[in-house]
Amino acid sequence: MIRFSKIVLFFTAVVLMAWLLPWGYHFVTVRPDSGPFTLYSCVTDGFVMRDYRDGNPICYDETGRIYSEREFDSILPLFYYRQLLADGRQPDTLRGVALTPQVVSVHSFMFRSFPSDLNKVKPKLYPLLETMSGRVDLQMPSDVFRLDERIEFIDMATNRVNEPKSERFTQALLAKGFSFPATYVQGNPTTRKEYDEGYMLLDRDGKLFHLKQLRGRPYVRYVEIPDSVRITDIFVTEFSDRRSYAFLSDSAHRMYLLTHPGYELKPLPIDRFDPRTEEIMIIADLFHWTVSVSGNDGTRYYAVDANDYSLCGTMNQPQEERWTDRVARWIFPFELSFTSYDDEYVYPRLANFSAAALVLNLLLAGVYLLLRRRQARQAVIPTCGVVLLGLFLFIPLLVIRR
Repeated sequence: MIRFSKIVLFFTAVVLMAWLLPWGYHFVTVRPDSGPFTLYSCVTDGFVMRDYRDGNPICYDETGRIYSEREFDSILPLFYYRQLLADGRQPDTLRGVALTPQVVSVHSFMFRSFPSDLNKVKPKLYPLLETMSGRVDLQMPSDVFRLDERIEFIDMATNRVNEPKSERFTQALLAKGFSFPATYVQGNPTTRKEYDEGYMLLDRDGKLFHLKQLRGRPYVRYVEIPDSVRITDIFVTEFSDRRSYAFLSDSAHRMYLLTHPGYELKPLPIDRFDPRTEEIMIIADLFHWTVSVSGNDGTRYYAVDANDYSLCGTMNQPQEERWTDRVARWIFPFELSFTSYDDEYVYPRLANFSAAALVLNLLLAGVYLLLRRRQARQAVIPTCGVVLLGLFLFIPLLVIRR
């Protein structure tokens, strides 16, 4: 019993050390890691950056040319249109297109997605807003729906199923070829938007459908996609220009745009995007989209033509390894954590295994064997443990005597 208690005690100590030591090290040595603000310029036809050096802003382009802040505003006339308007320097036309505040605003949007937005448990109850309410402001409904063997609308006040409405929507889905249950449901259930496009659904067979509510009646549209495309993630857009329904990602990590009103699937010229592990940000204007995809290896930038979605330019910004990370590889044989920025789950995670830490582990094992030289026979097993676990076992062995 005493031996078992010792094993449990030292196992608990090792787990705590493997968790707290790397966490404390990274907490003390953490530094801001933000790349320069990057956009594609419709004036220079290239990427331009804004960064800070010694606390002062610096603006430059791909060639290394330095711009003043006023010049930087001028080469990004659509992003800094309000500043140019306030200065009286706004262009009347650009590339043959007359510019007004309304035109600039309608064709500008920002889209951003994080892995943690997808890697989490979501409640399978969805509010379906009225698309054509006749009012300027959207209103949240008094019921929510769920999709199992049929679609059911549940009144939130009474917790009762609205059978007539549920049957009406169920029959509308079945009439379009929907196979229950749904495997993926995606929408933007909020009133903080200009209009509502309902939900994009994937049925049991992976077929794509569009569902929304028009004056209390169901609107269901089957969206035909190629057999070679297997949709895995959907992002309903609802941008001001109303040129798209959603962004889609498939199992091959390719990205598509579902256009409005024809429901055409347009491939975007992005090499690879895995929404479950990578962050994406799209800043769009009248002529170009600047797409940035960030992962563990750095950030990839793409300039996409806003009209035909062709590729205009690319740029890579590799992730530079910090010296603190290099030092950590020589100290810790592995790192234990329970949370991650990529999801919202809590469970043990082992990562950053390092063979370089074996040098320190052997040194610590030698020190421990020297300290226990009078009980060398009893110290063999703990010494082997120090060779494998390093500081995570060496510290408990020194602190816990009896």
